[in-house]
Amino acid sequence: MDALQAKRFTLQGLDCANCAAKIEAEIRRETGLTEAGINFSARSILLPPVYAEQVQQIIDRIEPGVKLVLSGSTATDRAHESHDGHHHHGHDEATVSKRRIAQIAIAAALLVAGIALHEPLHQTPLSIGAFAVFLTAYWLVGSRVVMTAIRNLMRGDFFDENFLMTIATLGAILIRELPEAVGVMLFYSVGEAFQDHAVNRSRRSIKALMDIRPEYANVRRGEKTQRVFPGDVEVGEVIVVRPGERIPLDGDVIEGSSFVDTSALTGESVPRQAERGDAVLAGTVNTSGLLAIRVSRPFEESSVSKILELVENAGSRKAQTEKFITRFSRYYTPAVVLAALGVAVLPPLLLEGAHLSDWVYRALVLLVISCPCALVLSIPLGYFGGIGGASRHGILVKGANFLDALTQLDTVVMDKTGTLTEGVFKVQRVTAFNGFSQDDALRHAAYAERYSNHPIAASVLEAYGGAIDESLIESYEEIPGHGVKAKVGGRIVVAGNDRILHSESVPHGACDAGETVVNVAVDGVLAGQIVISDEIKSDAALAVSALKDLGVSRTVMLTGDDRNVAEQVARSLGIDEVHAELLPEEKVSALERIAGDRSAKRGSIAFVGDGINDAPVLTRADVGIAMGGLGSDAAIEAADVVIMDDKPAKVAKAVAIARRTRRIVLQNIAFALGVKAAVIFLGAWGVAGMWEAVFADVGVSLIAVLNAARALRA
Repeated sequence: MDALQAKRFTLQGLDCANCAAKIEAEIRRETGLTEAGINFSARSILLPPVYAEQVQQIIDRIEPGVKLVLSGSTATDRAHESHDGHHHHGHDEATVSKRRIAQIAIAAALLVAGIALHEPLHQTPLSIGAFAVFLTAYWLVGSRVVMTAIRNLMRGDFFDENFLMTIATLGAILIRELPEAVGVMLFYSVGEAFQDHAVNRSRRSIKALMDIRPEYANVRRGEKTQRVFPGDVEVGEVIVVRPGERIPLDGDVIEGSSFVDTSALTGESVPRQAERGDAVLAGTVNTSGLLAIRVSRPFEESSVSKILELVENAGSRKAQTEKFITRFSRYYTPAVVLAALGVAVLPPLLLEGAHLSDWVYRALVLLVISCPCALVLSIPLGYFGGIGGASRHGILVKGANFLDALTQLDTVVMDKTGTLTEGVFKVQRVTAFNGFSQDDALRHAAYAERYSNHPIAASVLEAYGGAIDESLIESYEEIPGHGVKAKVGGRIVVAGNDRILHSESVPHGACDAGETVVNVAVDGVLAGQIVISDEIKSDAALAVSALKDLGVSRTVMLTGDDRNVAEQVARSLGIDEVHAELLPEEKVSALERIAGDRSAKRGSIAFVGDGINDAPVLTRADVGIAMGGLGSDAAIEAADVVIMDDKPAKVAKAVAIARRTRRIVLQNIAFALGVKAAVIFLGAWGVAGMWEAVFADVGVSLIAVLNAARALRA
């Protein structure tokens, strides 16, 4: 494997969002990997393995104790990890959590005792009793903070929250505010514990949404059925799926009949029937009958693996808001620290009667507020929650930046076949010309279309139904945007749209058919016309109206189909404009013209498609949206958003989820900055104390995290 190919690494023990931002910035600066981004919600980063040692050294400088561990490079490895690694890590976290709770409880008891016995303790020589009680409590809840602060100080990091909390509380101790110093550190520790619990709960919720990876497969080998990891099953082998089990690999049903719950992949609540010959996807659940399935793809290429890969990678593509907050936090903390220094020094020098201890206390209050954790923690969690919430509806968003782009959508351009229509064509009638019979026309079309993968070709072959002697097909050529040309039994047969008749100089009548038509010509003579129909999807009209209700100002259809057919579909759906009879390369040009002549330049443009010929257009649009059920692998790979159940109405749902996520993110920004600004102002004037300052730091972070978790319930 190429040494520079990126792999996923887990950052074990990473609990500080601000530290994650610092590590990310330093990795980009030192390695030059400008696209390397830490997904704090998933505790992961994508890196070329050759940089692992250098990145670990960076982590050791900034956050000692965090370990960079290579995640499984294959689906099988990841399945083994889920059995071996996570349980042990969860056990360690539980032990640490219990120890922290015990320390907080003892410290709280000592604080209460110290306050209750304030007078007797102060009457001991040099107030040793008071110092012993309060400093013991302080060390129980603050030792981790203090030791981390010392390590940070040794490497020159003065703007870490641990260092700032240590300076603030030690300053309170020096001015003999022992109960307040202990109380603030205790409140801070309690808030941190709740915050960690909230973050871990959000992570577990997101992980639960993504926990669709099957743990085993029952594979038939010889006369026995063995339980193995899905990654150990070869393509072509037969697996058995019992009722209630998750289907472990993509394949085709060869025995049995059942209903399959596809909600984990598509968001569709109604189970789908699966019978012999039907394709089924990994990650779905067999609800009733016994199924025997012949595996069609290895596990690492299965639907469930691709979905997990998409969602796990999504956190590395950050939204502009997220990037702005990361940059903002680099300047915000130093600015507040400088302001605190000014509050401590300037008033006693400039104001008559100002006491140094009062203004130092106010400065300490500002130091507590200065950490930007509420922002750098809740915002990526909000976006990741939005991505997870979208996945519950069968909408896979490949990055937070695409969620942001969806919020600004003002033009939606859509393909027709397979996107707005079912893409399942049926022959309605055959008209013969020039001495050919209907059977002749259909037979020649079937032979010409024998090697085509187009849905129209499949419908012609289905309507013909007879055996095809492939030895008669001497040559075959597919002409994109026109049709096919073949030499069959010594005769030249062409089958396609009106353009192929013009290009082959075949005499024919009027071109205005108003329907999807396959023209068949033999040796330059028109033999017949085959009328094909394609049913409009049941939710296509709802999709267009819902987009308009959401403020999308312009809807456009791009298709290679006949203009009359396209305009008829557009009228029935309420689409604003149509560009028809386009060759694949002309779709990109059409999209660029649409993008260029938009009256509102502020909004973004989305393209919705499903075919392999849509991949270039999907890439060119601000947001490419692919139909993932019937869509080609090329389209899904090129797209930024994938609709797993092929329902166009999910496009509007994706926009609604993106806007809700954006609202939650903006709420957190406004709330965090508003509270911090208010407490900074009140603290500078002596109205707010350290208790309010800790709330402005940890309390606001906790509330912002809980608010961000709402994005999961999209």
